[in-house]
Amino acid sequence: MNPAVTDLIPHRPPFLFVDEIVAFSPTGLVARRTWRPSEDFYQGHYPGAPITPGVLLCEAVFQTGALFLARTLGGGAGGAAPTGVPLLAKIGNVRFRNPVFPGETITITVEQQESLGGFILMSGAVKSGEKRVLNVDFAVAWRTPEAKA
Repeated sequence: MNPAVTDLIPHRPPFLFVDEIVAFSPTGLVARRTWRPSEDFYQGHYPGAPITPGVLLCEAVFQTGALFLARTLGGGAGGAAPTGVPLLAKIGNVRFRNPVFPGETITITVEQQESLGGFILMSGAVKSGEKRVLNVDFAVAWRTPEAKA
């Protein structure tokens, strides 16, 4: 069973950058995203020569990491999402290799490196076809935010 992305993480359009889960294992997750030419940010990044902002490509990786964590904490393939939200704790070693253009479909891969004190350290990668797009290391935790006073 492959639960919908929105069953597992709290992100919603227009800030949801993962379309589907392709594969899940105890150590990683693979997802996919098609960048639609109609998305608003292409109007300003860059007019006449649009490319997908690198920060949104990174966010797609982080959301894929959140999906991995939700599946892991929720008991695997058919488990429910845990209570709370994924919180990004660290980003490092980001390397952009190629741009992504409107209409391209990317494959996003995350792999768990280690777990420390409730934080999962992961590495992520994006490809468009066989073309490497980016690599990034990051850490994420699943927490229930405290209510504001």
